[in-house]
Amino acid sequence: MRPDTPKLPNSPQPKEHKQDPRFKTAHKEAWIGVALAVFNFVWWFGFAYGLGGRPVEEYTYILGLPDWFFWSCVVGFILMSIITVVLAKFVLTDMPLDDDPTYHPAQPDTRTQKGPNS
Repeated sequence: MRPDTPKLPNSPQPKEHKQDPRFKTAHKEAWIGVALAVFNFVWWFGFAYGLGGRPVEEYTYILGLPDWFFWSCVVGFILMSIITVVLAKFVLTDMPLDDDPTYHPAQPDTRTQKGPNS
């Protein structure tokens, strides 16, 4: 129903919708992803244009690469990979995406299963 539509006194009212608690978690994790992307851009931009804005004659080299490229692309990639793995392992939540939020799959009992050569 549109908000500007007048309510009739005897019309059925829509039921109150309770939000799935997984949306709160997903919203928080989406903001973590946005913050990670912004941090990555600021890191890259800061080193690439900060150190790279000098004349070429003033460049210093690390492992044969210009310092601005080494810090923005090589170290930035390694740092972002480490941060992403740490976030995925310790901060982000693994949750089911089906309709039932109480669903927890049973773990297979590997002690009683026999292999193909048993």
